[in-house]
Amino acid sequence: MRITAELSLYPLRDDYIPKILEFVYALREAPGIEVLTNQMSTQLRGELTDVMPAVAVATERAFEDGGAEALVIKILNADLPIGEAPDIGSGD
Repeated sequence: MRITAELSLYPLRDDYIPKILEFVYALREAPGIEVLTNQMSTQLRGELTDVMPAVAVATERAFEDGGAEALVIKILNADLPIGEAPDIGSGD
């Protein structure tokens, strides 16, 4: 089953950017998934059996140092084109 996921990591510390970058880099190392990062979150797309282990590995690495962090995940059981802007119509 192909899925699309959106993740946002919130390290609860002043120096949060390096932790977020480490998390994103760990996700990008995972084979078989598409990763797109923007200013607000990181989107993943791929087979459920590839995406979930990648998230687990990246999360474990992020949580290893014991500092407080929050990870927000949304998972959709659909294969969305994460590299394209959505068609929201003209608004009429």
